[in-house]
Amino acid sequence: MRKQLKIVLALACLLMFTGCSASITSQETTKITLLNSKTEITTQLEEVAKQYNQEHPGVTLEIITAPEGTSAYQKLMSMYGSGSAATMSMLDPGDTQQFLDQAVDLSKEKWVAETIDNGLDAVKKNEAVLGFPFAVEGYGLIYNKKVLDKAVGGSFDASSVKSRSSLNLLMTKIKKTGVEPVLLSTMDWSLGSHLLTVSYSVQPGGFSNFVKDMQNKSIDMSQNDVMSGWVQTLDLLKDNNINKNSPLENIDGTKALGEGKVGLWFMGNWAWAGIKSNDTGNGEYGFLPLPLNDNTDDPINSKITVGVTKYIFIDSKTTTAKQQEEAKKFLNWLVFEKSGQEFLVNKASIIPAFKNISLQPVDPLGKSIKAYISEGKTLPFMTTLPPDHWAITGASIQSYISGKIDSAELLRQIRIYWKAQQ
Repeated sequence: MRKQLKIVLALACLLMFTGCSASITSQETTKITLLNSKTEITTQLEEVAKQYNQEHPGVTLEIITAPEGTSAYQKLMSMYGSGSAATMSMLDPGDTQQFLDQAVDLSKEKWVAETIDNGLDAVKKNEAVLGFPFAVEGYGLIYNKKVLDKAVGGSFDASSVKSRSSLNLLMTKIKKTGVEPVLLSTMDWSLGSHLLTVSYSVQPGGFSNFVKDMQNKSIDMSQNDVMSGWVQTLDLLKDNNINKNSPLENIDGTKALGEGKVGLWFMGNWAWAGIKSNDTGNGEYGFLPLPLNDNTDDPINSKITVGVTKYIFIDSKTTTAKQQEEAKKFLNWLVFEKSGQEFLVNKASIIPAFKNISLQPVDPLGKSIKAYISEGKTLPFMTTLPPDHWAITGASIQSYISGKIDSAELLRQIRIYWKAQQ
């Protein structure tokens, strides 16, 4: 009897051990990683990873940030070289395109239908959606409302500027108050990637056809109405520039605008932190479009450039099906769960690319961009141009605003650049 009891107890212990083992196995977590290229929100991402892990016990989310002096693109290439990529990678649009063949198809995800117009253009291949739009940014003429209120003798209405003539009139009024109208920063990336590409995004026949014409036909660029109008608007900025007598001088735009030394600055919302630290305008700033003609009914004169500047793709080559599924859940959490939305908007100061997120950005430039998005008044952000575009075309624009070349030569050099891309 005692022997039988020992056997029963042994069996019971064995069963208990087996059950414990099964329990342990069932609680094993799936590790997913996110390679971060937006270093200014590293701390916020690490905090939200802890929060996500607490809310989802079966998952461990880890944030990977490229070492100082190394880009996220370089880090990812190194990871692929070692045979172990990040589960998710956040990259610039041009860099993301290099990895679309390794990306998981996200076409059936719920957030696709909520994405803003043009938000997926850079990550589509054969109609498949291969990337998640993480952050939206925009640019145009940032205005200091306090300066403009004084110039117009009341409360400035941004919708009053919808042609080149109305922008010129506003600049004239600003100058009469003793303030310089505008700062045109002369960094080649600002001139080549942002200022010039406004003219690309509104070509009536589409940008690709415009490039083909420059490459394959002997065309006079000055006969292109959009390019001709763009040069006239550039002249308006050049002639009213605070540093027109020394046009290539590097002036701190965050100080010039924040301190009210200029009323307008051609730049993007990424400059807000600097403006805020120099703010004398009670935090009242916003965007004006860059009008390219004098037709007040032309919708392009009422739009600013807005687009996705960071995408996340899920690796399909070195990750497991379970990791891919958990990565998809995390992206959906960002879009549809309250805690995910609050991370994006309130903690990371991200302008979301999704129509369903009603939380308003916390800074005035973000709010201005959100308003343009809500009203459908946006132009596409040209984020997938050749990597040397901004440096070469930006240098040509620098030569023009410093008086070294005329407008005909400027347009010729832009055409030569694209001719060389054949």
